[in-house]
Amino acid sequence: MKYILVTGGVISGIGKGIIASSIGTILKSCGLRVTAIKIDPYINIDAGTFSPYEHGEVFVLNDGGEVDLDLGNYERFLDINLYKDNNITTGKIYQHVINKERHGDYLGKTVQVVPHITDAVQEWVMNQAKVPVDDDKKEPQICVIELGGTIGDIEGMPFVEAFRQFQFKAKRENFCNIHVSLVPQPNATGEQKTKPTQNSVRALRGLGLSPDLIVCRSAKPIEMAVKEKISMFCHVEPEQVIFIHDVSSTYRVPILLEEQGIIKYFKQRLNLPIDDQPSDLLMKWKKMACRYERLLKVCSIALVGKYTKLSDCYASVFKALEHSALAINYKLDLMYIDSTELERSTEAENSVKYHQAWHKLCKADGILVPGGFGIRGTEGKLQAISWARTKKKPFLGVCLGMQLAVVEFARNCLNWEDANSTEFDSDTKNPVVIDMPEHNPGDMGGTMRLGKRRTVFKTENSVLKKLYGDEMFVEERHRHRYEVNPELTHCFEEKGLKFVGHDTEGNRMEIIELENHPYFVGVQFHPEFSSRPMKPSPPYLGLLLAATGTLNAYLQRGCKLSP
Repeated sequence: MKYILVTGGVISGIGKGIIASSIGTILKSCGLRVTAIKIDPYINIDAGTFSPYEHGEVFVLNDGGEVDLDLGNYERFLDINLYKDNNITTGKIYQHVINKERHGDYLGKTVQVVPHITDAVQEWVMNQAKVPVDDDKKEPQICVIELGGTIGDIEGMPFVEAFRQFQFKAKRENFCNIHVSLVPQPNATGEQKTKPTQNSVRALRGLGLSPDLIVCRSAKPIEMAVKEKISMFCHVEPEQVIFIHDVSSTYRVPILLEEQGIIKYFKQRLNLPIDDQPSDLLMKWKKMACRYERLLKVCSIALVGKYTKLSDCYASVFKALEHSALAINYKLDLMYIDSTELERSTEAENSVKYHQAWHKLCKADGILVPGGFGIRGTEGKLQAISWARTKKKPFLGVCLGMQLAVVEFARNCLNWEDANSTEFDSDTKNPVVIDMPEHNPGDMGGTMRLGKRRTVFKTENSVLKKLYGDEMFVEERHRHRYEVNPELTHCFEEKGLKFVGHDTEGNRMEIIELENHPYFVGVQFHPEFSSRPMKPSPPYLGLLLAATGTLNAYLQRGCKLSP
């Protein structure tokens, strides 16, 4: 097993996740089996209880793990399926060690950060690195490990110490460290500064790790003189300094790394049994990146949510839309609309914001209401859904988006004026969305219906069934506490809102479709988590096809994309 540790310096959010994913992609293109581990130094057991404004979206895995969004990057880039234990947190490690101590496994010893916590980290990494993540179920050959945060953070120290020890346990030819740093360019001088990188590498060396590659992030391409300066002051060869500037799409990053000789370096440094040249997989990435940059036709989608100030809050939704747009040769124009700004209360408080939000919504080619929790902004989402339904605008509702589509239909088509979800009004006379029997209202973490579940199609006459290739069932990832009330579904069906997909028992409503509408679809699951750059998610692809007016032609071709 070969281990590649990716650390970061100067600032967090520098792009370690994309760099780690890109390195994995390059090595996979050379015919190697690659897995990935993300270490988050926070004390939370998992990411499930975070506000999206803290760390971006919560990504859900097949096994129900609620994890950091970087695991989404790994899955999309490497086309693998990871597990919850591929995300290590301080909370998980300490819980594991404390449980062992309570069990008496340490035989009365004083339990300390060194060696017990550091040993637990090493043991976890070695065990998880062996778990197959590809469809062929073979053991991986390379494990890419991303250490979250920045070097010098107090909460990350036990992990750095663990890897300082681990480099000797694994042996030099099986372990290498890539350090990602920032090369800022102040507007005042326009000069690219190397001092932050020098200080960051010095701090890393002071903790016992020496970088084998220094990946320098910058806004603009870095000059050769800067590369030579970093090489000299950071005690590495010039070819060990890699530049990654801001690019138009993340698909370009593996190509930039490959152009700077990273395959040749890894082959020598880790003694890998590979050729110097990448295979067809990286050629496909090159073609995809070039195609992305040449797109001319634009499709605009309005994303109506409540976490619109930070794009990472809907990272997988954005990627799923982007994959679908690229598949049909359109450039995506994603317009984020804060759902509270569509509400009547905003018109009274700030009419400019209200009218700007409605202007965006009205000019969009399609409307998407993603998942979420809590009552704030729900009235605005209901207004957007009503607009999509009455104006025949293509619409996709995901999780809460589907539940609100049912609420909107009940209020405006069935005339149940107080129809609501028990999440927002526990005393409603028409509870069209109810909490699930197994929902535990006490604990918040890990108490939802999580992970990959089967959805069975109940009718042949379904747009989504055709988009999924006429499969009898689909398996998608879920994350919800509430569900459509199965006792009331017949009322909706009579008026044209069809529940075309159920769970295996037939009790849970999974997919809705509205009759006599170009594309009005709601799904209880989260199809965005399974979307891949070369395999777009069918519900999102359907939205883009309907928004560009090409859905019927696509279905008539037998769900084949035009060349």
